[in-house]
Amino acid sequence: MKYHTLNPKIFVNNRKRFLDKMGSHAIAIFNSNDELPTNGDQLYKFKQNSDLLWLTGIEQEDSMLILFPDNPDPKYREVLVLVRPNENKEKWDGRRLRKQEAQNISGIQTIIWLDMLDGMLQPWVHLANTIYLNTNENDRKSNDIAVRDYRYAQMMRERYPLHCYERSARILKELRAIKTPEEIEVMQKAIDITDITFRRLLKFIKPGVMEHEIEAEIWHSFLSQRATGPAYGSIIASGDNARTLHYVENNKECKNGDLLLMDFGAEYGNYCADLTRTIPVNGKFTSRQKIVYNACLHLHHYAASILKPGISIVDYTKKIGDEATIVFHKIGLIKKSDIKNEDPDNRAYTQYLYHGISHHLGIDVHDLGTRTSSIKAGMVFTIEPGIYIEEEQMGIRIENNFWITKNGNKDLMKNIPITVEEIEAMMKR
Repeated sequence: MKYHTLNPKIFVNNRKRFLDKMGSHAIAIFNSNDELPTNGDQLYKFKQNSDLLWLTGIEQEDSMLILFPDNPDPKYREVLVLVRPNENKEKWDGRRLRKQEAQNISGIQTIIWLDMLDGMLQPWVHLANTIYLNTNENDRKSNDIAVRDYRYAQMMRERYPLHCYERSARILKELRAIKTPEEIEVMQKAIDITDITFRRLLKFIKPGVMEHEIEAEIWHSFLSQRATGPAYGSIIASGDNARTLHYVENNKECKNGDLLLMDFGAEYGNYCADLTRTIPVNGKFTSRQKIVYNACLHLHHYAASILKPGISIVDYTKKIGDEATIVFHKIGLIKKSDIKNEDPDNRAYTQYLYHGISHHLGIDVHDLGTRTSSIKAGMVFTIEPGIYIEEEQMGIRIENNFWITKNGNKDLMKNIPITVEEIEAMMKR
């Protein structure tokens, strides 16, 4: 790993939070993700199962976690399972964790090797009434491929058909949504790396630069600051490309007079930042660009003013839609007749703002969390309104990351330039 070792208290606390939600006489088992092939003998870069990562901090493949708080032997109440280091394999694929290293990362004292597990796990399962299995559930994820979580669940149900089974994902969806102060420290590091990178880009961008050259600068800046890399595929969208929400080609020239939408964020310690800024390629907004940008910034600030504990995402989104309707009429995008005759299920403003305003953020860039129940203190959300105007070939989005507090929220990106004046001044400099 490129980043400095995180505080193991993060993972000790996370496991305690999960254990407090488990029923009595229950055992919970978590698996790492599969290593997936590309072509020939090549593999995709390994990405750890987010739930296992959240509980242990271990990035290594073929890892497992066993939690059994009622185990008669206290030594085996939390067990980290690792692949046994193999000298010959390490010559090809690199060094694997030793027990002491894994203890330092995870805070788990009992480490066993994977080739020892079968003989130890069965007696523990026989002592338990309930088995918690993980399914890595995310409302945005399709499960067309039978990944390890689901194969393992099927195997366990065949081997132990008379046990009761529970989904650990139901607990983790609730817990992972609430970030601890220690987690926020890591997220803030990812955000600070992203901040430095954005300021670097403001000095680099000018007419004639290619979108992929900007993406290269992002990679360079992230890696030089010990980030793992981007938290997701960077969107570097100039001109009309900005109206494509997940534009990833990044292969066009940035032209004089165009706006440039950049949606990117660093991953540090496996926690994500998620920033969007829209800037003028030549360093100066036109009068119309400034009007639309400030309208978008107004929506951003309005969303921040109402994103607080107690409001639901449904009500939050409706209120922003009401405000967008007023703003879009004011800047000439929609007429009073459009508003009067709008379909309640397809409101007039959605012609120019056709995506959600916020999503949970954490170990995953679209992190686990509620979409229906009320927002709670401790959650981290993006706020990212946009305005996309086909007839003007313009797309603007502004995004910051917010930690929900007891009475409101804290803007974790408050130091990153956001106003027209700040952006123009830094690009001029």
